[in-house]
This record gives sequence, C-alpha cells and structure tokens, in this order.
Amino acid sequence: MEKLLNKFLKAPWIIVAVTIVISAFLFMQMKENTSMETDLDKYMPQDHPAFVYSDQAEEWFGINDGIIVAIENQKGVFNAATLDTLKQLTRRLQKMDEIEKADVTSLYTADNIVGTEDGMDVKAFYSRVPSSEENLNEIKRNVENNEMTFGRLVSYDKTVTVIIAEIRDDVFTQEFYEEILSLVNEYETADIKIHVAGRPIVEGTMALLGPADMKKMVPIVLLVITLVLFVMLRSVKSTLLTMSVVFFSTLWVFGLMALLGIPIYAVSTMIPVMLIAIGVADGIHLYSHLQLFLRKNPTATKKEASVDMIKHMWKPVVMTSITTAIGFVSLLTSQVYPIKYFGIFTAFGVLMAMVFSLIVIPAGLMIFGLPKIKATKKSGDLESNLAYGFASKILKRKSASIIITAIIIVVSIVGMQKIWINSSFLDKFEKDSDIVLTDQFINSHFGGTTSLNLVLDADGKKDAFKNPDVLKLVEKMQNKVENDLEIVGTSFTLTDYVNRMNKVMNADKEEFNTIPDSQDMVAQYLLLYEMSGDPENLNKVVDYDYEKLNVTFQLKSDNSKAINSALDVIHEFEEDFEKMGITMKYAGSGYKGLVFTDLILEGQIMSLILSLIIVIVLLSFMFKNIKLGLIGAVPIIVTALISFGTMGFLDIPLSTTSALLSSIAIGIGIDYAVHFIEQYRNNALKTGDKVLAAQKTMAHSGRAISYNAIVVIAGFLVLLFSVFPPNRELGALVSLNMFTSFIGTVTVMLVLLYSSNVYFKKKK
Repeated sequence: MEKLLNKFLKAPWIIVAVTIVISAFLFMQMKENTSMETDLDKYMPQDHPAFVYSDQAEEWFGINDGIIVAIENQKGVFNAATLDTLKQLTRRLQKMDEIEKADVTSLYTADNIVGTEDGMDVKAFYSRVPSSEENLNEIKRNVENNEMTFGRLVSYDKTVTVIIAEIRDDVFTQEFYEEILSLVNEYETADIKIHVAGRPIVEGTMALLGPADMKKMVPIVLLVITLVLFVMLRSVKSTLLTMSVVFFSTLWVFGLMALLGIPIYAVSTMIPVMLIAIGVADGIHLYSHLQLFLRKNPTATKKEASVDMIKHMWKPVVMTSITTAIGFVSLLTSQVYPIKYFGIFTAFGVLMAMVFSLIVIPAGLMIFGLPKIKATKKSGDLESNLAYGFASKILKRKSASIIITAIIIVVSIVGMQKIWINSSFLDKFEKDSDIVLTDQFINSHFGGTTSLNLVLDADGKKDAFKNPDVLKLVEKMQNKVENDLEIVGTSFTLTDYVNRMNKVMNADKEEFNTIPDSQDMVAQYLLLYEMSGDPENLNKVVDYDYEKLNVTFQLKSDNSKAINSALDVIHEFEEDFEKMGITMKYAGSGYKGLVFTDLILEGQIMSLILSLIIVIVLLSFMFKNIKLGLIGAVPIIVTALISFGTMGFLDIPLSTTSALLSSIAIGIGIDYAVHFIEQYRNNALKTGDKVLAAQKTMAHSGRAISYNAIVVIAGFLVLLFSVFPPNRELGALVSLNMFTSFIGTVTVMLVLLYSSNVYFKKKK
C-alpha cells in the first residue's frame, strides 16, 4: 500500500486531473438525474406484514390521506357567501387530477338521511345555494339534527365547515401543494378565512422543508468549518486541500446515487454531515503529522515530507476508514430502504474520503508545495508542553477519571429511561409555525387531523356486521375510546349509519339513536339506504359481504403517545371480539407511520449493537490484542450513552434523525481510537517509557483530535440557528458527540491504555 501511494507522488497532476474529470461527470449526473423522494409511503418496506395488510385494507375501503380545507366565518357558515364558497371549492377540488371526484367530502356532497312518510330518503343538504333566510335556516336545522354531519363537517359553534379531499397515492409534490394554496387563496374574503391541513400537507412539507433547510445551512457550516480549520492549520493550502476531501467525497456519493437512479430521501441529507466530520478528521491527522515533521525537519523537501506523511499515516487512515465504513454497512440490517441506502452510500463516501486523503492531499502537496509553518519553535514547544502537562495530570488522577466516567455512565443510563419514541411529523415544526397553528385550529373545531383505522375482520363470516350484538360492541368500543381519551375527537363507522337510520325511522326521537335489537331490522335499514342513496358510500366503512368493518378514529395529535394511547384502549376489546370470531388489525398512514418509526429504531438498535461488536473485533484484529479492542470501544460506548441520556433529560424523542446520530458516535469514536492507539503503540515501542509514550501520544494524536473536535463542533453549532427544529437538534447532538468522543479518548481511554500495560509487559 505504501509503495503504491508513493508511486502516485510521481504523477500528481494526473491524479488531480482524473479526480476533477470524474467529479465533473458525476456532477452532471447530479444535475440531470437527481430526484427527491417526498412520498413517505416509499420509505416503508413494502413486504412488511403490517404494510401489506394496510395497503390491502386501503384498497378495500378506499382509505387515502386527506387534505382538510377549513372554511371559517366568524359570523357563521350558514349564509349564502360561505355556502357558495364551499360549493365552488368542492367542485374545483373534484376536478383536480390528483383527487378522485368521489373522494371529496363536504356539506355540499354529504348525504342527509331523513325519514319520510314512505320510510327513508337520502338527499343532499343543498345543491343550489339558497338565497332566502328560510332556506338557509332549513339547512342549518338539518345539519344540527344530523349527528353524522354536525361536529364532523360543520363545527359545533357553526363558524367552520370543512372539505376533506383524499388524494391519490404518489401525487404529493411541492407544485401540488402550491396549487392547493393558490386555489384556496382565491376564495378568501374579509369575512371568509381558509385553512389547509392534513397529513399529506404535513408529511410533504416536512420532506421538502428539511432538505431545503439543510441545503441552505450546509454551505454555512462548511464556511465556518473552513475558517476555523484555517485558524487551526494556519495555512490556506492545507485548509483547501483538507476541505477538498469533503467536497469530492460528498460529490461522488450523490453523483453515484444519481447515476444509479436512486432518489434522495430526507435521511440522505445527513450524509454530508457524516462526511464532513470524517473527511476533516482524516485531513487534520495528516496535516498534524506533517507539521510536527516539518518542525523537526525544516529543510525537508515536499517529496520527503509527503513520503514521511504517507509512511506513518496511511495505516491509521485506512484502519479508521474501513472500520467506520463497516459500521455504516451494518445499517443493512434495517428493513427500511432509505436507511439501507444511507448506510451503503455513507460507507462509500467514507472510503472515498480515505482515498482522497491519501492521494489528493499528497498530490496537492507535490503541486502546490508544503505549507509554511509559521509557528516558532517556542510555540511548538508550548503546544507540546501543554499536551505533556495534560497527559501527566490525567495519569496522576487515573482513579478520578474512572470514577467520573462511571458516574456519567450511571446518570446517562437514568436519562435513557426517559427517552420516548415519536413518530409525529407535526412535532418537527416550530410551535408557532403556520402548519402547526392550522392543525391546532382544525383540531379545536373538529375530531382531529390524524386518522387511525381499525379493521375488524370476521374471517369470511358473511353478514357478521349486521349482527346487532357485534355492532353494539363496536359502538361500546367507540364510546370508550372517545370518552376515555381527550386526544381522540371522534370515530366513524357503520354504527353511525345504523343509529341515524333507526332514529329517522322512528320520528327522529333521540331514544332511538341506538342499534336496533333485530338483525332483520338492521338489514332492512341497510337495504333501504342502498335503494335511496349511493350504496358506494358504505364502501368506506364495510365490505360488500359485511365481513370486514373499517372504524376510523380521529386523533388531535399525530405523535406516538397519542396513537399508542388509543391502541391501548382499543386492545381492551380484543378478547370480546375474538369470542365473536372477529380479529383486529390496523391500517392507514397514522398506524403505518408508527410502525415505520419503530422499525427504524429497532434497526438502529440492532445496527448499533452489531457495529460495536464489529468495531471491537476489528480493533482487536488490527492491534492483535482483544484488550485494545475493548479499550478502543469505550469512548464510543460512553459517547452513545451520553448522547441518549442527554436526549432523555432534555425530552428530545428518538426519531429517524436522532437515532442515526449513533452512527456519528461510532464513526468519530473509531477514528479517534485508532489514531490514538496506533500513535501510542509507536511511541511505546520507541521510548519504552509508559509516561513518555502517553505524553507524546497526547502531543501528536491528542492535538489532532482536539483540532478536529473544535473544527467540527464550531461548524455544526451553526445548525442551532436553523429554522427547522430537527436540524437544530442535529447540530446540538453532533456537537455533543464530537465533544464527548474527544474528551473520552484523551481521558478515560488514555488511562485505560496506560493501566493496561499493553506494550509494557516487561516493565511493570
């Protein structure tokens, strides 16, 4: 390997030219073929049983995510202007290609089940906008007397009415969202205000806003890192060459993704984060060694300096890169395709950062010359003295380092107990953002913007859901979920139809707003409905043979706690339904989002454990000592524990973003550990003195590690100013991981190395 790298020094211009040409080609691929995947259903494993069943249920009952358009008039909605706006918007939405006409529900399209002298009739609340006060009052009375409409399509205070438009799969785009907003803005007046909400809006906005914000913030992060790196290295050439490693490796990753036709997922925006931290680390370690060499050999030629740098640094750079890459490859254990792609391409990026560090940086030195070492001998000695003094103090207080680390671990474990998983998309926005305020507004007037679909399956038993006992149990469950949980606004299923029909068939008397005791009566009502109205309306709640029932619960929050609380109450009825031969299953985006988050986190836990095992094995193999493998893993474990513990104490939930940060802890931890142990070994063999070996290691690798930590922390603290909360969390947690990895390496790992007597077996 060393001989091959030295051969590259003979043709530096060719190395740079080939790198630039390939990079230009990949850049064109990025420009022409890069696509952003915003449909979160595409993030989910399509062969997972929960998703397979949910997709099937969605076909059975036409379950699609809906956009909610709320029309507000503080003077009341039962006036000609508001009802006309409702009618016009409903029609406009019905004509959109992304929306099926039959999947648009509003007061204008809803059926009003009423009793007649001949039995029952199903008719519209209105077709023409009434102009007379009498006709307007009639609509108002009909709505107030209809439990299926009042509180669902018109708020109880009668100031808001909604249109629910279910969109087709795979159609949410930024252009579609903007088209919706443009459409509703046409109808706003001094009295009429229009709000747009719904899961597709939230999911789509998040998927678009996150990467867009990162696109703005990453250049600022890179600028800050470049400036701080310049202050550390004190050389423009060294700084630019180090940053070129980050630039080229990131470009090659996204260029290859574009070339292979792999879209950019929201999680893909974290790849530059990883490569910045790792790429900068490689460059700093190389230049740190170069600076120390030039201070000792000020007359050395650029070839001599480059050869020495390669000789001493190629092995730790390769070792750190391979172990880090394998750590990311462990993400292939995840069932989620975006996570798998993240692992594969981050690993590729890490290996490319290794290649560019070992080829492009030396080639750059040969072309542009060596950096000027502006530091005097005294300043160099000062840095060494500080490092020597720090190492001595740590070693004198070995017990204190171990005790403090143990206390931190215990406290972190306590904090970890407070961690909770959150699948919410709304919680990723600012509390005062328009999208959150709109969601809160609609939740305050209606049942909720988040849907949880419960599918009851009688397993082939025809007409099972015409059985009054079954329907009464369903209704009992609905009432308990609604009454026990404030987070649940309303529920809707076949029972609501049957109750309404029983009431209107009995002179609208409230005592008949119940499930009749006779199955024949239930069947008769349903037949009358099918004859009077549109029988397809029932398709959303029950299948043709009445073997499967869809119960929709509307929740006022989309976070995991809310969904799980509803599931807990629903599960109380599982045994009763089983006695009737009915099983419970779930469908819809709310439930899929919950399962999806759990899958990501389960995959992360598995990959984290697997990564740690791999790291220990590889370090043990590399250094031919299992004790060193375990010692090298200590900073990684401590960093991960502190990161998760901090999240627990600060009430930062585990999400797709925060869970992946364990990869940074491993990647950076490996880098620091390998460089530190390798340098310690070399110094131990040269000096034969435990204290001196520790001091020299601190002066060399400790210095480089501190530089790397300062540079990356400074850069990622910039994300604290992001407008997108998840990116702020990312910046804070990356900075924390860098700091704890640095501190753990130069304190507790140093103490463990010293105390282990590795390389000093003959000198007890």
